[in-house]
Amino acid sequence: MTQIQLSALTTSAVGGPAGSYIEARSEAGIIDAVRTADAAGQPLLIIGGGSNLLVSDDGFPGTVLKIASEGFTVNAEDSCGGVAVVVQAGHNWDAFVDHAVKHAWSGVEALSGIPGATGATPVQNVGAYGADVSQTIAAVRTWDRERNAVKTFTNSELKFGYRDSILKRTTVNGSPRYVVLTVEFQLPLGRMSAPVRYAELARTLGVEQGRRAYSNDVRREVLRLRASKGMVWDANDRDTYSTGSFFTNPIVAEDVAARLPQQAPRYPAGADGLTKLSAAWLIDQAGFAKGFGLDPDSVSGGRASLSTKHTLAVTNRGGASAADMLAVAREVRHGVVERFGIELHPEPLLIGVAL
Repeated sequence: MTQIQLSALTTSAVGGPAGSYIEARSEAGIIDAVRTADAAGQPLLIIGGGSNLLVSDDGFPGTVLKIASEGFTVNAEDSCGGVAVVVQAGHNWDAFVDHAVKHAWSGVEALSGIPGATGATPVQNVGAYGADVSQTIAAVRTWDRERNAVKTFTNSELKFGYRDSILKRTTVNGSPRYVVLTVEFQLPLGRMSAPVRYAELARTLGVEQGRRAYSNDVRREVLRLRASKGMVWDANDRDTYSTGSFFTNPIVAEDVAARLPQQAPRYPAGADGLTKLSAAWLIDQAGFAKGFGLDPDSVSGGRASLSTKHTLAVTNRGGASAADMLAVAREVRHGVVERFGIELHPEPLLIGVAL
């Protein structure tokens, strides 16, 4: 039997063979596959859209479970409470956002164009352009592998943080305690978007920051901005062969932020005395321009590089290994530490490898 290569299941197109591979297209199928792997003592790796994984060139020795459940159910829809919609974990995220915008379900339009499956969004508290899923998620239904039972989390129980949740904090080497089955969103009804919080997006829409715009206009502009940065998957664009942003924006104490040049972007971090910085700015100012690594004499031999459109993405230029991708990321991380004394942390899950 031919082994499935994980490079075929990830947007970075790297990763070695799966020990065994299962696709589950229903909630029952997901639970059965997880229970079978656990009963056999097999390591388990969950894959949705494969956009947030960097997998070892040696592959994954256990069971790789592809979540392929699709569809969603509207549980309630009224002008006061909005719409309550339950989305299957394997449903394509951007397809759901597209449907929401077209049907005047407000609140997720700024998250257009993000690759991957819906079930992955609460794990990472996926966000972009001033929005994140914690603002609209009502509940997440999961399979608790420790208790061997279904467990439903409310929004507050998920303990959302910046690119973080209880689901992420209980995941080890890509193997979660809680396997997401469905995600329930509570979305207001209306053609207008949530308040536009991101300055660049507000400018392109011609509205003041914090004001609303038509949701379909927000979606169009977000897709355009993401594409300009190589952040919308395109098989013909090597800049999109990545895990998206490789590093999270660092959150630092006020005194650390104060040591940076005055022009360094700073954002409130939602906690006393903490400031969120721009990882892209730090990378650029540490001397790593777009396309760093393309030189054949570079650490990756030119097989991997920073995107030519955005310094936050490490991209596979063709034939790159996980080791090549990590070599570029390590060089960048080391350079930022040397220049600013700030250590960047990876956003994707690193499977069988370490930065």
